[in-house]
Amino acid sequence: MYIQRLLPNLYRDSVSLMQLSAALGKLPGVEQASAVMATPGNLEFLRQAGLVDGDIAPRPNDLLVAVRGKSTAQLEAALASALSSLNNESARDVQGVVAEAPLRSLQMALARSPAANLALISVPGDYAAAEAMKALRLGLHVMLFSDNVALADEVALKRYADGKGLLVMGPDCGTAIVDGVPLGFANAVRRGAVGVVGASGTGTQQVTSLVHRRGGGISHAIGTGGHDLGKDVGGITMLRGLALLARDEDTKAIVLISKPPSPAIAREVIAAARKAGKPVVINFIGSTDDPSGGNLHVSRTLDDAASAAVALAKGRKPSRASSSPLKLPKLKFKRGQRYIRGLFSGGTFCYEASALLGDVWSNAPVDPKRAIEDPWKSREHTLIDLGDDVFTRGRPHPMIDLRLRNERMLEEAADPQVAVILLDVVLGYGSHADPAAELVPTIEKAQGIGRKKGRNLAVVASVCGTDEDPQGLEREEAALREAGVLLTESNASAARLAGAIVAKLK
Repeated sequence: MYIQRLLPNLYRDSVSLMQLSAALGKLPGVEQASAVMATPGNLEFLRQAGLVDGDIAPRPNDLLVAVRGKSTAQLEAALASALSSLNNESARDVQGVVAEAPLRSLQMALARSPAANLALISVPGDYAAAEAMKALRLGLHVMLFSDNVALADEVALKRYADGKGLLVMGPDCGTAIVDGVPLGFANAVRRGAVGVVGASGTGTQQVTSLVHRRGGGISHAIGTGGHDLGKDVGGITMLRGLALLARDEDTKAIVLISKPPSPAIAREVIAAARKAGKPVVINFIGSTDDPSGGNLHVSRTLDDAASAAVALAKGRKPSRASSSPLKLPKLKFKRGQRYIRGLFSGGTFCYEASALLGDVWSNAPVDPKRAIEDPWKSREHTLIDLGDDVFTRGRPHPMIDLRLRNERMLEEAADPQVAVILLDVVLGYGSHADPAAELVPTIEKAQGIGRKKGRNLAVVASVCGTDEDPQGLEREEAALREAGVLLTESNASAARLAGAIVAKLK
């Protein structure tokens, strides 16, 4: 059963709502919970997830909370908790240091902060393009966090912005660091001489956090959104971001991150990079092209891209071997154990691991022929991006809510052919406050499932984060190691370690 509440004229951004949904999902008796703005698209997702019926008319200014479980009393208690949380948040807003009229428009915000030059748009996708255009017409750069924005709208926004000398990051731009300020899902990193333009949020997080961990720092990290390097959009944001970093005096080396672009756009980006006047590291994940030479340096992994950028920013030549040697665990596996099952919260981590491991099934495959038919059911070597829409309908993103991954981990552990569980753990602003605390009990239970059948299970993971992140990198890694997790510094190293383990089982 499920119950729902519609709260009129109460807006909250998507990250806040995902965090609220995750908190409600942990309450007694709640099997699934979702807090969203009541847009047509969100209501359709909730109908597909079985959380609402067809009686609710779309009212985009209203906030909808829906919970599912077996006990009416427990669900009512969960709704009461949600209302209390939302009311307390409103009270905190009202009880600010200075009582000011609430901002109802971009114009009002700009009047209050006339020096501002960037607007972060995080409204439902049906309305995001209109708000972004308003910001552009006010002379503001835009970070468009919202997803589900039509491709035609993205093209129109970016062409308009380009003509005005403005930058549009997104749509679906989840990560950026501007002038040292992290935006969206980003890690806490020191300022420095490496600039990043990334068509991937978690890819940008990996590079920026590894640059920090290897002694470098970030000048700016510009997100483009995942469609930017397609032929329709034409790489407008990546090209403008590259040009901005090329002119920036504080940026000494630049990293470009993307899945393989459209061939024509790749050529245009590479040509622009050659003219940047600075070292440029290119990481088109999964691409076999190599335009290295002059100021261009191609890296096959996010790990290598970070190492190369740190070296180049210091005026040094990048090392060819940046990754630490693999240390195989002393585990004995039962006959028949031979497969890897990867459960990722970051789509780019899943894609990079697929590129490194080769013949794997995935819902984020490098080779379209290896697209898995049913992402809910693994076969042979399988790597799954749990942030895909099919898994997030009616649920928060897996970087915020780890329940779905935990459930899937136990399913994989019960498969007698599985030898390795491969995970990513993403820290930083917006992510779960203590992911290790959520993962460790499940990891221990998964390993226990194997031991009862006389099987060992290797759990291999990497933590994307820094010592300055609110979760605390050292604390998270220590908790995972204590649970027997085989930790590496990067996603690429974790994928290689998983591959090396199963290679010995053939």
